[in-house]
Amino acid sequence: MKTIAVYHNKGGVGKTTTVVHLAATLAKKGYRVLLIDLDSQANTTYATGLVKFVDEENDTIKDSNVSHLLESKTLGITETIRVSTYNTPAVSVIPAHITIMGKERAIADTSPAHIRLRNKLKDVADFYDFVLIDTPPSLNIYAKIALLTADYLLIPSDMKPFANEGLNNVRRFIDEINEDRETRAIPPLKVLGVLPSKVPTNPKYLEFTFPQRREVVTQKYRFPVLQSYIGQREILSKTLDKETMVGNLEFPDPRSIFDYEAQNTGDKQALLIAVEEFNFLADEIVHLTND
Repeated sequence: MKTIAVYHNKGGVGKTTTVVHLAATLAKKGYRVLLIDLDSQANTTYATGLVKFVDEENDTIKDSNVSHLLESKTLGITETIRVSTYNTPAVSVIPAHITIMGKERAIADTSPAHIRLRNKLKDVADFYDFVLIDTPPSLNIYAKIALLTADYLLIPSDMKPFANEGLNNVRRFIDEINEDRETRAIPPLKVLGVLPSKVPTNPKYLEFTFPQRREVVTQKYRFPVLQSYIGQREILSKTLDKETMVGNLEFPDPRSIFDYEAQNTGDKQALLIAVEEFNFLADEIVHLTND
């Protein structure tokens, strides 16, 4: 089982889109995938189709989510897993909930909670090939737990100046995490590299600007850059923003790039390219973690 945290402290870089569609792609390739949402915004929880309620009274997630795993000594992984509806084959998901924001301080002050997720994942090591952890765009306790739990780190970035500058924070955070891991006799976190995401598809950008930005990341910020990249395409958000009517109510009904039914030629072409890019990314991730 390979556990990968997907993290950048800069928001808006395509992190959740990467996590959700990468999980779907790995599942399509026959791998058994578990997604863990550690962000209080719960974007991955929404994007995998687990929010099937319209008000608090019918909320099926608030009483069983990732925070309960962190708080409890005895609650197991299998007791909090939900089966997603956004992809075929299904991806297992441990959801987040907005209420985990209010539990941050208590969990931060409870040292055993920091490695509970890592320890509990050992119980399902024979059931999953990949665990992907979505993280908050911050340096908070949930990001720390994700990086303590994971074996590998993937850093999505739009490669723009502010995202690049944020890599300095990521570097310091990794160093801090590795110090903590050492005191707990956990091997250092392995950085897979920066994944260029939301990359403009303009041919001139790809030919001239994009290579320069890749070089900045490797030379100035000393992070490897993956060969894969994910283009900035409206279809990627369309698939996850899909909704459906049940009676008079509208519910989120997201779909992966494989299960989404495009309605026009432009979307169909964009979808094919997105599938190709994520297939290439999944193959690269499999290769980089095959150590």
